[in-house]
Amino acid sequence: MDTGQRSSQAPQLAPHVHGHVKPGTAVVRLATTDDRQGVLDGAWWPRSHDFAAELPSLVSALTAHLGPVTRIGLDAAAWEELPTRLIVDDRVVRVDSFPVGDDTVLVTRGEADYFSLLVIPPDATPESARAAMAEAVRADNATPAAQILIDTGVGM
Repeated sequence: MDTGQRSSQAPQLAPHVHGHVKPGTAVVRLATTDDRQGVLDGAWWPRSHDFAAELPSLVSALTAHLGPVTRIGLDAAAWEELPTRLIVDDRVVRVDSFPVGDDTVLVTRGEADYFSLLVIPPDATPESARAAMAEAVRADNATPAAQILIDTGVGM
C-alpha cells in the first residue's frame, strides 16, 4: 500500500501491479496529510466485483494504517451480493449500500471519521489505474471520482 504524502507529482505504482501483488492483498493508495482538503482520500483497485472476497484485504490494509474500520458504504449496483456486515480480523464491519453510482467507497474509522476512496474497476488497465490513483491522492484534487475515471481512460 502506498501511503506517501500527497503532492502534485505523486509516485507511480509499478506496471502490472495486480500481477505482482499476491492474492489477498489490497491495492490501495492513501493520502496521508492532516488537512484532507481534496475530494478523495485515496483510491482502491479491487481484483473483482466480489465484495466478500475483496473487503477483507481492504479492511486489513486500512486498519493497519488508520485504525479500526467500523463501516463501509458503497454503491450496491457495482458489487455482487452485498452482505449487511462481515467479520474481518475478528471485528464486525457494517456494510451500507446505496444506489448512488458515484465510483467511491466510504470508509468509517471509529464512530465518525470518514475516508472517501475512488474505486477503480477491476478490469482497468495498469496504466489508467495508476493515473487514476495518482489523481485521487493529489492534495489539490477537486475532481469527482467519476470524472477522474473518465479523464484517465478508466471510465471509457
